[in-house]
Amino acid sequence: MHLYNAWLPPPVAEATKGEKEAFGRVVAAVKEAWRPEDPESVYSTLKWISVIDLFIKAKSEVCLEDVGALTEIGLELFHKSHNKLYAQVRWGNILVRLLNKYRKKLALKVQWRPFYDTLIQTHFTRNTGPEGWRLRQRHFETVTSLVRSCRRFFPPGSAFEIWSEFKSLLENPWHNSSFEGSGFVRLFLPTNLDNQDFFSHDWIKECLDQWASIPNCQFWNSQWAAVIARVIKNYNFIDWECFLPVLFTRYLNMFEVPVANGNGSYPFSVDVPRNTRFLFSNKAVTPAKAIAKSVVYLLKVGSSAQEHFEKLVNLLEQYYHPSNGGRWTYSLERFLLYLVITFQKRLQYEQQDIDNNRQAELYLGRSERMSFVNVVLKLIDRGQYSKNEHLSETVAAATSILSYVEPSLVLPFLASRFHLALETMTATHQLKTAVTSVAFAGRSLFLTSLSTSAKSDDLAGADVFIDLLSISLSNALLGMDANDPPKTLATMQLIGSIFSNMATLEDNTEECSFMPSICFSEWLDEFLCRLFSLLLHLEPSSVLNEGLHSSATSGTFLVEDGPYYFCMLEILLGRLSKSLYNQALKKISKFVRTNILPGAIAEVGLLCCACVHSNPEEAVVSLIEPILSSVISSLKGTPVTGFGGSGISDPSVSAKAKPTISPALETAIDYQLKILSVAISYGGPALLRYRDQFKEAIISAFESPSWKVNGAGDHVLRSLLGSLVLYYPIDQYKCILHHPDAAGLEEWISTKDYVNDEPLIGPKWHVPSKEEVHFANELLNLHFQSALDDLLRVCQTKMHSDPGIEKEHLKVTLLRVDSSLQGVLSCLPDFRPSRNGMVEDQGHISFLIAGSTGSSVGSTELREKAAEIIHTACKYLIEEKSDDSILLILIIRIMDALGNYGNLEYDEWSHHRQAWKLESAAIIEPPINFIVSSHSKGKRRPRWALTDKAYMHSTWRSSQSSYHLYRTSGNISPSDHAILLMDDLLNLSLHRYETVRGLAGKALLKMIKRWPSMISKCVLTLTENIRNPNSPEYAVLGSCAVLATQTVLKHLTMDPKAFSSFLLGILSSSHHESLKAQKAINELFVKYNIHFAGVSRSIFKTLDNHSDGPDFTNLVSQIGSMSFDSTGLHWRYNLMANRVLLLLAMALRNDPHFSPSILSETAGHFLKNLKSQLPQTRILAISALNTLLKESPYKLSAEEKAKESPKSSLEGALSQIFQEEGFFNETLNSLSHVHIISDTESASSRGNHGNSSFQSLADKSISRFYFDFSASWPRTPSWISLLGSDTFYSSFARIFKRLTQECGMSVLLALKSTLEEFANAKERSKQCVAAEAFAGVLHSDVNGLLGAWDSWMMVQLQNIILAPTVESIPEWAACIRYAVTGKGKYGTKVPLLRQKILDCLVTPLPHMVTTTVVAKRYAFLSAALIEVSPQKMPVTEIQLHNKLLKELLANMSHSSAQVREAIGVTLSVLCSNIRLYRSFAHNYSHEGLDSDVVNQVKGESWVQFLTEQALELVMNIQKTSQSDNLEIPTDSIPENGLSNGNSQDDIKWMETLFHFIISSLKSGRSSYLLDVIVGLLYPVISLQETSNKDLSTLAKAAFELLKWRIFWEPHLQKAVSVILSSANDFNWRTRSATLTYLRTFMYRHTFILSRVEKQQIWKTVEELLIDNQVEVREHAAAVLAGLLKGGDEDLARDFRDRAYMEAKNIQRKRKQRNLNPGQSIASIHGAVLALAASVLSVPYDMPSWLPEHVTLLAHFVREPSPVKSTVTKAVAEFRRTHADTWNVQKDSFSEEQLEVLADTSSSSSYFA
Repeated sequence: MHLYNAWLPPPVAEATKGEKEAFGRVVAAVKEAWRPEDPESVYSTLKWISVIDLFIKAKSEVCLEDVGALTEIGLELFHKSHNKLYAQVRWGNILVRLLNKYRKKLALKVQWRPFYDTLIQTHFTRNTGPEGWRLRQRHFETVTSLVRSCRRFFPPGSAFEIWSEFKSLLENPWHNSSFEGSGFVRLFLPTNLDNQDFFSHDWIKECLDQWASIPNCQFWNSQWAAVIARVIKNYNFIDWECFLPVLFTRYLNMFEVPVANGNGSYPFSVDVPRNTRFLFSNKAVTPAKAIAKSVVYLLKVGSSAQEHFEKLVNLLEQYYHPSNGGRWTYSLERFLLYLVITFQKRLQYEQQDIDNNRQAELYLGRSERMSFVNVVLKLIDRGQYSKNEHLSETVAAATSILSYVEPSLVLPFLASRFHLALETMTATHQLKTAVTSVAFAGRSLFLTSLSTSAKSDDLAGADVFIDLLSISLSNALLGMDANDPPKTLATMQLIGSIFSNMATLEDNTEECSFMPSICFSEWLDEFLCRLFSLLLHLEPSSVLNEGLHSSATSGTFLVEDGPYYFCMLEILLGRLSKSLYNQALKKISKFVRTNILPGAIAEVGLLCCACVHSNPEEAVVSLIEPILSSVISSLKGTPVTGFGGSGISDPSVSAKAKPTISPALETAIDYQLKILSVAISYGGPALLRYRDQFKEAIISAFESPSWKVNGAGDHVLRSLLGSLVLYYPIDQYKCILHHPDAAGLEEWISTKDYVNDEPLIGPKWHVPSKEEVHFANELLNLHFQSALDDLLRVCQTKMHSDPGIEKEHLKVTLLRVDSSLQGVLSCLPDFRPSRNGMVEDQGHISFLIAGSTGSSVGSTELREKAAEIIHTACKYLIEEKSDDSILLILIIRIMDALGNYGNLEYDEWSHHRQAWKLESAAIIEPPINFIVSSHSKGKRRPRWALTDKAYMHSTWRSSQSSYHLYRTSGNISPSDHAILLMDDLLNLSLHRYETVRGLAGKALLKMIKRWPSMISKCVLTLTENIRNPNSPEYAVLGSCAVLATQTVLKHLTMDPKAFSSFLLGILSSSHHESLKAQKAINELFVKYNIHFAGVSRSIFKTLDNHSDGPDFTNLVSQIGSMSFDSTGLHWRYNLMANRVLLLLAMALRNDPHFSPSILSETAGHFLKNLKSQLPQTRILAISALNTLLKESPYKLSAEEKAKESPKSSLEGALSQIFQEEGFFNETLNSLSHVHIISDTESASSRGNHGNSSFQSLADKSISRFYFDFSASWPRTPSWISLLGSDTFYSSFARIFKRLTQECGMSVLLALKSTLEEFANAKERSKQCVAAEAFAGVLHSDVNGLLGAWDSWMMVQLQNIILAPTVESIPEWAACIRYAVTGKGKYGTKVPLLRQKILDCLVTPLPHMVTTTVVAKRYAFLSAALIEVSPQKMPVTEIQLHNKLLKELLANMSHSSAQVREAIGVTLSVLCSNIRLYRSFAHNYSHEGLDSDVVNQVKGESWVQFLTEQALELVMNIQKTSQSDNLEIPTDSIPENGLSNGNSQDDIKWMETLFHFIISSLKSGRSSYLLDVIVGLLYPVISLQETSNKDLSTLAKAAFELLKWRIFWEPHLQKAVSVILSSANDFNWRTRSATLTYLRTFMYRHTFILSRVEKQQIWKTVEELLIDNQVEVREHAAAVLAGLLKGGDEDLARDFRDRAYMEAKNIQRKRKQRNLNPGQSIASIHGAVLALAASVLSVPYDMPSWLPEHVTLLAHFVREPSPVKSTVTKAVAEFRRTHADTWNVQKDSFSEEQLEVLADTSSSSSYFA
């Protein structure tokens, strides 16, 4: 049994034993409802889902066989109902919950393939169903989480099948299918025991290679990181040693942080299509969780992972520092959090397993734990005072968890940090963080110092920690400050945390106390003084709202911002010893009696409440009694109205002026009553002795003429009833269990370790006694029964002539009824449902789960009487007082309480849950505790916190126990009284006032949700309001508000009458004039679309054979007739009608016996709509045709060549339409209006139909289906800037393609002339449409297409290529790209005309053409080559690639810049295609291929040509740019003109080359061209600064991109040698650029560079410190500082010592004055720079060597210029970075050293 259930109130706990059986009955009922032969029966099982959910949430004990049976039925249901998305969503979610809860106990085998098919069918096919996108999105989330839950049950061999299935998707990394493939691999690949044989060394290698094929793409990285992390975690037999460098390089580079002043995010990232990103969401930008998981599980004894991890942290730690925050802080914060959490999980698992002794040698021992904690402490140290809220909180929580693992490291760090924060004066925000950290680690501090087992360890500092706690407690008193809310709340949390640990607070007379430095009685006095002054100075948060609903507790920040204040008081008062409690009580009661604080009602009330809760008997006497008597005496002399139930009505009142009481008295009484109401919440039996005073006080409050006092009386009555009849825990905060290791501490409890036979340490509950129930009934008689009688009298006899007095009387009477109902909650029994049919149907399920709020009072009859009287009163109010909102709101609240049994408890529970959502780490002890080495299965919490949770659980149960009883049975309807209330609420939900409408609507919805049989009636009434031309605006708004709720929309799918009435109601509501009404109707319609869940088949059936309802075909034709332009409807209604027509047609498609005529009519209708006058209707028609045209009889496919294919069912209808004269001309013309080409060209984002310009959001959501999934074209990433904007809409092209496939060649004939005319049109928008139509036709692959190509299309294409216009290039490029796109889902089948189109493009141009045409041809070529699938190229395409390659290499120094760019881009596509083909080529044997073709592809002469040519030209360019700088007079060198011409060609050639590099890096294709790029490193580095501006700009762009590129083996060595040689280049600018590159290069490759390479690089950089160019020297020092920071400790130490010795030597020689004059400035400067570098490499720490280095550096301040400025800069920087912690760190320096430092920073005097 779960702990919460064992701790329920005794009567309820007893009843929970029946839940096992009840669950069995539910499972049986589900079995009965589901008939596998009839998939429609799934709908009848849906009503059981919320019931099953109930058992899961109630944590009931159920029988495992039942759970097993239920999951099997569920999975079968799920797979059978594959086109019923809604049913799949509901069942999927419940299955996920069941599988996650019982995953370790169930033995299932689940197949993976059906899930994959479901995903493909629903989300990755072209013709998605009609369901709304919200449902579709939920469906995807459900299926994916279901797959995640089922992965552990996949049978052996699935991993192999899954990998072989998706491996083919990953073949071409430049196609979007590879993104999908990686998403699927991550989703499906199981890592359970059954599949462990699959994961071998080779597989991991393959996986890592696959990962490397797309660089710098977040989406791709997170998919692979997640897969690898799961493998690392689950299989510890794999040896990861050889993969560590590669993995850690990946992990380091996935954090996008700014390296060396660079950019903080990828300069370009590969463009993942929107739907893929959306589906396989990767929420955190950096997959921090996966990285942390991998790192933690890689740690093993004897593995080098620990060193790698340290290095990773050393590189990242600087970004945690508060001054280095930025976009990356979020992912770094997640990384730290997951590191600690995963580490905790791993330790917990290992501690539980240690007994079984499996693979114990792999477990982490003490030393591994120490080293891990040490590394993480670095990050914690940096991030502790971050300005980022999340980071500082995460740090505090991480400290808390780690302090249980390794207290000897963490606690001293914590203590020193706390003292630091106390000393600081400037940064006050540090104090709050420090206090929070101590609060979170309070328990570990206590345990370390007090427990017997921890004492034996040599923690000499144990007393230090107790002192720390004492200091923090005494400082906490200063922390309570009304002007600093965050700090105040933090201190309260600290006090709560400390006292939750201590068993009791004694006065320090005995010697056993463990906090010797604090005398608790003094501390308590001081604490209460501070608390009272805080309360006196509180600012009320808002002006006190004078409404009806000003609850007693609308408090200031103490109450609003978190539960800390009340918890702290409860804990403190609960733990005080008797004498201390009395001392506190005296002070508190004096304070409460002497002060009236209307601004702090809630705070003072809670203070009293805590006193009463802790010890009711005493507190009632000294707190409650005085307040009560003072209230009664204050009310004695005031005038009375007689409305309050005393029955003394003074007839003279009405005649005289209205009696009042003075404002001051009113405020005082209000304050005292409200405090009273909060204080007595937990009074219970102790209140009985004052029953008469309470009765008197409440009656007098209701009698008072002031509404404020009436309201306060209402609060008291409510509280009093609650504290008498409800169940609540009594001794919640007393300590019962003492800790076994430390008697002074309380033992905390974990819910998971609970076993049934433990001695009951559960809470003591308040179970009402007879006297209490009796008193409660008495109060009900006084204020409920008699108030109802009063109400009836007022309404029937109209006894008041004066309407004002009548209103007052009604108000008070309703208030009394309301407060009685709110007080007893569901202790007043519910209505009895009435049964239609036999009465003996009692046998159906009459018990689901146990739960009740308290003892029953009153009777069902009382509730029924109330309902009748309220019904009468409601009628009266609507007729007489319909404009009085207070009365109406009151009556709605009463109806809500009467009709929605259990709803008040539900609200109470959900509010409380919100408050505790932020459960603080201060009251959680993690499951692993190495301090007293006791480990548990789950987190431990103090007993009071668990009691609180059990209390909330009980509240929740009581709200749910009867809610679902009647929802599942068809033949039980609500009682007549409930129906009366529903009718009243239905009327009120159409009221004039918005507040009244809203409240009534909410109450009504709760009722119809519980009684689904009533929904239909509501829908019919409400749609009538929308349809009726005379209904006022507010009725329409009210109707829409109710109709737009999920409850109603779900119901529409099942109920034929409601369905047709709803649709026709909306479509015929265009007569409402007001804008608000139109907006509401529009939003309702959009919401219906978003949540549209299809139509259940029962609707078709009933609509067809009922004579009374309109039948379905009628409905369709009625709607169809509305959707023509000619009807003169408003365009939005026309649009809606079209949309509904489409939904219905699509829903019909799945119905087997349905006439196809409707479909063809609909398709014809939308085809005509393409030329509609209304742009929105046109757009809708496009998405409609894309879904409706799906048979394609004319498409050529290999098998069907021979036999004549059948005709399409739509062909006749369609061909008739498009053969009309001028049809296509009109259509294309109207479609061209949709293309709005803005001046900026790029206004619209891709695929959004450019409609940003003319469609409002609501219209968009109507007219556009959310996804056209794999129709999201292009299927390859777009990165070429030449191809420009996206005015080409692929969905238009697809219509033409589909039309052609549907109706064959006749379409082409009809289109031809129009196409030719539009292709040559002047307007760009017409050319766009022509491009779309042409693309569709070219890609259609129908019979006879080849003939058409020869006769007219080829000529057309040639004309397009040769046309001189510029601005329409992007559209035609897109058209060609569309036409050659591969067929099939993964784009590998070659379309019919691809070869012809490519040949046409490759044909050389005639001689005299403009350069734009040349550039255009290359742009077209690159667009076409992107779409080729390189891994499966046929021979012809390979030959074409070779031919083109020769042409491009010959033209590289073309004269036009535009052409050069196009050539560079095309070259990069071409070469990478060839490379990818070669990587696959060895797998295929080429029979019948000419050997020379193969050799051409095999031969890589182009690589050699490019690299050699580049190196040669770099020399030339550098020479010319030097000679240009020398400005030699021309006439003396005659051949100068010639050399200059040559150099111009060289520069052009280089520019093309840079375009090639940039485009390879941008497109993500560089992985296959790494060797080429490494060979071209030198040109990029050396041409940063030349006299030719264009060239240098390109070189810089390439350089920026190169910084992000990682070079893997075997290219790394080559790259290092290039870098080393260019570092010694003759040109100093090249040397400097090399240094710039080195900074990022070393950071990115630090894990994979070998030791030798690193030494070479260090050596080279050190040599540059004494370079003869001063810029290079300084640059080298900056690079060295970075190298010292990142990583290799031994190299760094060696360098530091050398630098120190060298500088010492120079200084010594200086002192002896025998410095030989030959020692150059450079060498001195170099030595000083080396010293400066080592000082600057530790910006925030103070290692032991640093003071000497800084001081030595400061000695050089007297040197001449470059040296002096270096020294002053370095010392200033040192001071700046150490300023925060200087007052501690300065202790590391000696006096003399400090003096030397002071000398450098003071500016030198003029009078030296």
